[in-house]
Amino acid sequence: MRSQRQEKSRLFRMSRYERRLWKENFSAVAGVDEAGRGPLAGPVVAAAVILPQNIFIPGLDDSKRLGPKRREELFSLIKKQAKAVGVGMVNQSTIDRINILQATFLAMGRAVAKLRPLPEYILVDGLIIPDIDIFQLSITGGDRLSISIAAASIVAKVTRDRIMIEEDKHLPQYGFASHKGYGTRRHLEALARYGVSPLHRRSFRPVRETASKFQRENQKSKIE
Repeated sequence: MRSQRQEKSRLFRMSRYERRLWKENFSAVAGVDEAGRGPLAGPVVAAAVILPQNIFIPGLDDSKRLGPKRREELFSLIKKQAKAVGVGMVNQSTIDRINILQATFLAMGRAVAKLRPLPEYILVDGLIIPDIDIFQLSITGGDRLSISIAAASIVAKVTRDRIMIEEDKHLPQYGFASHKGYGTRRHLEALARYGVSPLHRRSFRPVRETASKFQRENQKSKIE
């Protein structure tokens, strides 16, 4: 476990992008990240977070480096201490219609639009959001390099996980509470056994192939 001094030093390094912009008089700097580009089911969720200057949230990090319990704890701290938090999401049917990259842009734009105050500058994990008239900087691996993006990654991940856990109550046979829609072995086995649910992304190859297989088997059974 890190000492408080070590943790303050780590987070100081992670705030270098924010500190540079604060010095340039951009007081409302938002970090933006998403969760759920890769899964076979469920929405893609984006979050935008504006943190106050000199904030100290011990343990703040890329959501992928944290366990579920710690993410939940940090989610609560971020919601309490952030200047603003916005969440945007796009469901699976829209993902199928416009593709996952465009859906990610749409979710990010919705998250930013919900911020009050609106940001003066946006730090985005690995992407540039189109059609937004705000200064932006794309940072590859930003969820490990920026405290604002790290905070957004946690908010997006926790929000999406909660959605998938709730959906598991309605579709328990797929195991969404455990794998959150990602293409794990258990999920693929359930998909092969039970077919495609309304929560699945039909444009994604494993889901599309399963849907085609069930359609062929259904047509064959009707002929027989």
